[in-house]
Amino acid sequence: MTQQLNSKDIIVRDDGFHALDAEAELILAPDTSPEELVDHLHRDLIGIDFPAFTDGRGFSLARRLRELGFQGRLRATGRLIADQYAMARRVGFDEVQIPVDIAERQPEAQWLARADWRAWDHRAQLAG
Repeated sequence: MTQQLNSKDIIVRDDGFHALDAEAELILAPDTSPEELVDHLHRDLIGIDFPAFTDGRGFSLARRLRELGFQGRLRATGRLIADQYAMARRVGFDEVQIPVDIAERQPEAQWLARADWRAWDHRAQLAG
């Protein structure tokens, strides 16, 4: 269920790239069962692993954690691309942790272009 991440990873937030400031207390695999989530609601920082660009199960897991009442920091980790940033923020992630090689191929400007994710949230716009 957990994995060790490279300390040279980059944290992406709405205001840009940051150095890795804290390791996640727990990193959940994308196939973690919803029943297991309740045991982790007390944690301060949980990561959810994205092992491949095409694996979107982590988005559902994040949404479920927030629906269960998780109030801590939620971090998407692994193989994400800038185009997925807005979705990550909409489902409840606070930040994204990416490997340096992805940050080099998709520089900060590409991630910041998606940092206006609220403006593109059509569900929120429909709700008023």
